Amino acid sequence: MKASRLRFGMNLWPPFLFAGIRVVEISPDYRYARVRMRLRPWNRNFFGTHFGGSLFAMTDPFWVLLLFNQLQGEHVVWDQAGEIEFVAPGRGTVYAEFRLTDEHVAQVLEQTSGGEKALIWFETDVVGQDGTVIARVKKQVYARRKRGKQLAHA
Repeated sequence: MKASRLRFGMNLWPPFLFAGIRVVEISPDYRYARVRMRLRPWNRNFFGTHFGGSLFAMTDPFWVLLLFNQLQGEHVVWDQAGEIEFVAPGRGTVYAEFRLTDEHVAQVLEQTSGGEKALIWFETDVVGQDGTVIARVKKQVYARRKRGKQLAHA
């Protein structure tokens, strides 16, 4: 699927749409994504700052989507675990960026080459407009080569 079509669909996806989460960019090569969330009455908490669940949700699917597309559908890719550390109150618009490197992809290919699973941790900061870190998110992604698939990368 073209990245632009995926971005369009994700922006209409109810968990993002109703939380005010906007996918700003997914690069055509699926190596980069940028997400934005403006502070709205429906995504703020009791204290008038961003609701923590929405901060976590805005980072949820991206490492899996980027990695799955880099592996060209030859692997099963899932979120395995996640954690978030709240660093500062989120006021105003916040952003998260995801950059999948050649090293990430090579690590997964190496660990799954014999049919084994790979469990890789990825980190993303949620930042305010001025660059202040609002939250640090870690996601552990599971990947395993699909049975019977020969790697096109090898």
